[in-house]
Amino acid sequence: MTAHAKPARLLALSLLAALLTGCGIRATEVPTDFGPAPSRVRCSLTEPHVTTQSSRGVPVRVFLLCGSSLIAVDRTVPVPDGAADSERRVLVAQGLLDELTQSPSAAEKEAGYTTDVRGGMTVSGPAPKDPDDTLRLSTSPDDLTSYALAQVVCTFSDSAAAEGDGSVVLGGPNTTPPRRYECTDEVRSRPGTKEPPSTEVTEN
Repeated sequence: MTAHAKPARLLALSLLAALLTGCGIRATEVPTDFGPAPSRVRCSLTEPHVTTQSSRGVPVRVFLLCGSSLIAVDRTVPVPDGAADSERRVLVAQGLLDELTQSPSAAEKEAGYTTDVRGGMTVSGPAPKDPDDTLRLSTSPDDLTSYALAQVVCTFSDSAAAEGDGSVVLGGPNTTPPRRYECTDEVRSRPGTKEPPSTEVTEN
């Protein structure tokens, strides 16, 4: 490159930068048409919830709302050693319920996770004439929102609180007969419009 060509090239580059600036376009190697990249992909967590790191107990999954779907996240629930099967089922169910009522962690909130299950709800075992695997909530399943019912049903049916067949037998605090609720693909993908299907169960 000659001595005369170098200043000319620098002048041309300066003029190009000035023209770009005048048009409102910054000279950059990175396209900026779509704005800054999001800090976290929606419904994708890069780190586990703090309870999975610090708590001792049974590893479980609970279903939270994200977007218009149910997404499983890892948790742990405390269960005393030596608990009988019937007691263990109720303890796991209560632990799951407690996790569902807690506000999602900061990382989960940032990723778009929420819960529709309200606090103060408890769970107990079967009434005298209920099937052995019945779980009775302090709030009737009929009084839960479709989102909350889907969260409870899918969380319980995917845990040691149920029989492991994708369903769970739930009742309310009164003597209304319990029903068997199923967690289906449609429920997980559309919990706001598709309530868990349920059927009557026979008494003991």
